[in-house]
Amino acid sequence: MATRVFVEGVADDRLVDYRALTDVELRRRSEPTQGIFIAEGELVIRRALLAGYPMRSALMSERWLPSVADLVADVDVPLYVGSEELLEAVTGFHVHRGALAAMGRLPVPAVSELIPQCARVVVLEDVNSHTNLGAIFRCVAGLGMDAVLLSPSCADPLYRRSVRVSMGEVFAIPYARFDSWPAGLADLTAAGFELLALTPDPDATPIGNVVVSGGDKVALLLGAEGPGLSATALTAATQMVCIPMSNGVDSLNVAAATAVACYVLRGRS
Repeated sequence: MATRVFVEGVADDRLVDYRALTDVELRRRSEPTQGIFIAEGELVIRRALLAGYPMRSALMSERWLPSVADLVADVDVPLYVGSEELLEAVTGFHVHRGALAAMGRLPVPAVSELIPQCARVVVLEDVNSHTNLGAIFRCVAGLGMDAVLLSPSCADPLYRRSVRVSMGEVFAIPYARFDSWPAGLADLTAAGFELLALTPDPDATPIGNVVVSGGDKVALLLGAEGPGLSATALTAATQMVCIPMSNGVDSLNVAAATAVACYVLRGRS
């Protein structure tokens, strides 16, 4: 069962997993290397545990101890308890979502392993905003897509902000990362996927006009906020599609565009 451990020193070595959580560059480098990620809040911790991610420890203020202790009653991990001031000094921010948990990562499948299991996938190029990435995972989960495939430079889906914005849906949707880009898109084409590149180009086919039958395999390609898809990714696509806009607006935020496009494609499956 979980063991309650009261801590008072900011420099306590047992809290190393929780240090400098606001240092994005540090955490982006260190967490994947160490095989950990941080789950923030009771809902996200619960979803991570249900998805099979192993917990290393949890950190919280005393007022959150009863609910967290109940959540991990059958998990043999330390529950570090300290003042709210100590938590803020260790992490770099005010921990207002109840608790943090250091979780162990699970192996990420190869793209080649994931493709045969899917009929509808979202493919992301250079999406390095953790907020957008988390929102996209939530859209993908809620709108019935099967997986997310990432270019090598995309952000980490298990970074704390991505996990939080997704409301833990990053645990529900399989994802994989291409080893090479955009050459890896050839694997999707070879597997029979129709590659639909979403672009603000008004000459592209409105996505509502795309003919997709239930048996078709579809990969929806989206690029980063601002630059969008690269010329090479657009060239690799089967078809360029757009979301028709009004009032002089040229495009939507990439997460909003994902939601619209996934909804349209779901209605045609």
